[in-house]
Amino acid sequence: MKIIAYGIRDDERPYLEQWDKAHPDVEVKAEPKLLDNDTVDEAKGFDGVVAYQQKPYTADILDKLASFGIKSLSLRNVGVDNVDADAVKRDGINVTNVPAYSPAAIAELAVTEMMRLLRNTKKFEDKERHGNMTWAPDIADEMNKQTVGVYATGRIGRQVVKILQGFGAKVIAYDPYPNPELKKEGIYVDTPKELYANSDIITLHAPALKENDHMINDDSIAQMKDGIKIINAARGSLIDTDALIRGLDSGKISGAALDVYEDEVGVFNVDFGSFDKIPDDRLKNLMKRDNVLITPHIAFYTKPAVKNMVQIALDSNVQLIQNGKSDNSVEVK
Repeated sequence: MKIIAYGIRDDERPYLEQWDKAHPDVEVKAEPKLLDNDTVDEAKGFDGVVAYQQKPYTADILDKLASFGIKSLSLRNVGVDNVDADAVKRDGINVTNVPAYSPAAIAELAVTEMMRLLRNTKKFEDKERHGNMTWAPDIADEMNKQTVGVYATGRIGRQVVKILQGFGAKVIAYDPYPNPELKKEGIYVDTPKELYANSDIITLHAPALKENDHMINDDSIAQMKDGIKIINAARGSLIDTDALIRGLDSGKISGAALDVYEDEVGVFNVDFGSFDKIPDDRLKNLMKRDNVLITPHIAFYTKPAVKNMVQIALDSNVQLIQNGKSDNSVEVK
């Protein structure tokens, strides 16, 4: 059995090698380049492909894989929104993802960024760089006095709820498919509007579905409390960036923390050498603000999560090659 794993980073390589040693009957090629039109030919002669979501998997790429007899594609991430659904069905390609590489990793960063906004850490860091060690006027709020609205309570959202309750925050949540255990706790509200109107902080943990595209927009922001803080460690497409900037400019939004960004492909995880060379004016607008925190999609980036992403994807690919299905098979829509 032969598998080619695309986009393997240096930090992933030890976990791939660990898996490889434990599976002597499987040959794995680690390709540092991402799967795209320029690299797809390297898959010829392999039985399955493991890839990472940073570029779109277009019909051209998927048709090429199918022409090589490859029907097994395993992603080392959750989202499959960049996979051409029509091509997958036409070519009979089976797809898997890693549904939960580490909910704790994403949840911990989301709450960390909430705390940073509440405690004005970016403002103090900026002052200190200029030799200003004063306190005022940047007095902080406390988490135990906040009402935090959690939008979507899947694995990550539930972990966020648990952490926030440990801080003593009042937690409310919205999800069209409520979790039975959380429902018993009585934390759910009936509508997103109710969540928006009653939260001091809103943290997003919804998937990138069509119905969620730009769910945070001018209309939804208008429904929120004055001074709302917005956290997004889910998907960049959930937030209309222009609406966010307008909300920050008006003061309606008092702070934001983004680990994802709707135009992040080609920008995040790239070293441009200097701030001025970052090729996105809206992103730089946000980064310059002392009440906005930007991290380049690193919520997942922990040792346990990276290990799970690599090894679960490889396990799933073997299952696909052998059986045509896996415990982590997903339908691409």
